Amino acid sequence: MTEFIPPGTQFHALPSPFAMKRGGALHGARVAYETWGTLSPSADNAVLILTGLSPDAHAASNAGNPEEGWWDAMVGPDKPIDTNRWFVVCVNSLGSCKGSTGPASIDPATGARYDLDFPELSIEDGANAAHSVVTALGIQRLACVIGNSMGGMVALAYLLLHPGSAASHINISGAPRALPFSIAIRSLQREAIRLDPNWNHGNYDETTYPEAGMRMARKLGVITYRSALEWDGRFGRVRLDSDRRDDEDPFGLEFEVESYLEAHARRFVRRFDPNCYLYLSRSMDWFDLAEYGDGSVETGLGRIRVERALAIGVATDILFPLQQQEQVAQGLRAGGAAAEFLPLPSPQGHDAFLVDIARFGPAVRDFLSGLSVQSAASTRRA
Repeated sequence: MTEFIPPGTQFHALPSPFAMKRGGALHGARVAYETWGTLSPSADNAVLILTGLSPDAHAASNAGNPEEGWWDAMVGPDKPIDTNRWFVVCVNSLGSCKGSTGPASIDPATGARYDLDFPELSIEDGANAAHSVVTALGIQRLACVIGNSMGGMVALAYLLLHPGSAASHINISGAPRALPFSIAIRSLQREAIRLDPNWNHGNYDETTYPEAGMRMARKLGVITYRSALEWDGRFGRVRLDSDRRDDEDPFGLEFEVESYLEAHARRFVRRFDPNCYLYLSRSMDWFDLAEYGDGSVETGLGRIRVERALAIGVATDILFPLQQQEQVAQGLRAGGAAAEFLPLPSPQGHDAFLVDIARFGPAVRDFLSGLSVQSAASTRRA
């Protein structure tokens, strides 16, 4: 398998060795990132975006790559994250296969892919890698760190491990720890991959690729990314036309929702490396801010210091449920932040932040608009 790197991607070389939280170190590692807008002379207008498990650094179109990005509706001139005002940096997660060093990368010590020889990956490793990118760009203090889904976890680790590194934080459908339901789902996804004979203990290539395992893992994921309300509204019990059914398979696809999941999975499986998927998935299960709070998540959150924060979620999210965003806001408030909790009535589940821009866009825009003067003043005081 190869890495999947969008055109226009930039790269930052991590310090070598780059120590990993759970042991081991990376040598000659790099992080992929992209930028939009212009950094101000005082470097006080920078916004960092940290992503979910599968996105690359190409959040929106830019000069290096005019293709639409995964958050194109949110990032750009006059959009909620307005690049006329903000210098925006989006980092591809350490451990990914979209340009940053991960299991699909070449180990310089052997000249072969890391595969399962890649060190154990934690959310904190991703946070430290992102911080290295930001400081290399000459940014001492971010105006805001925005984290979506897994990126919400990475953002909290970033702020905790690097005190004073940001004036504010927007946590979108994120969490301070993994809950049992989320762990269970991700465990099943990993099991689906590992039980595919073609996975072969992490040793596969283009011709012996664990496609069946990845398809099942992706389908499980997509089911949890949206809500039952949306599935019912979009598909109901509509059956496939006879010419779209396989009459030779008595248990083949019969309903529109099945066909949707199958098509979605097939688009994904050859565009993401299975070992990278395993590593990133497990890093979320391991993350727990209670580690930093004497066994208490609230205490761990209270040790984060930012001036303002906004935690956004939706009631239909079963993967990162709404009470976790409320917990983030309460914990950051206990640490002295002016923190708000914003529950949105979106029917689209965990993925709402990607598609329900009509609700998420104004919330993000309003929060960032209120930072324009404050963040600059905070930077001068720092």
